[in-house]
Amino acid sequence: MNETHKIYLSSNDQNDDDSGDGIGVATKTRSKVKRPGLYRVLLLNDDYTPMEFVIAVLQQVFNKNQDEAVSITMHVHNHGVGECGIFPYEVAETKVTQVMDAAKRNQHPLQCVMEKQ
Repeated sequence: MNETHKIYLSSNDQNDDDSGDGIGVATKTRSKVKRPGLYRVLLLNDDYTPMEFVIAVLQQVFNKNQDEAVSITMHVHNHGVGECGIFPYEVAETKVTQVMDAAKRNQHPLQCVMEKQ
């Protein structure tokens, strides 16, 4: 999307002034920067990953405090899925990878996914 801004110049700056008032108009077009899309990072429930591990992941990867981590863990346990945060694409992708790597290292089947908001 382009946005046009008018810049007023004195007659000294623009020689082809037709209005006779000594002021001309120049236009300058600027491209508007589009905000990056945001993605929700979600944890999926399983019957094998210990809640203590999920809480630790939420604290370490998503910087949640103890109360937030427990609340999200219980939401995942009770509803099957829980949101860990909303991030730009690259950040969300990195966090999903960190969670999946930690789960694999600790031999847990915990799944973490991202979806466009």
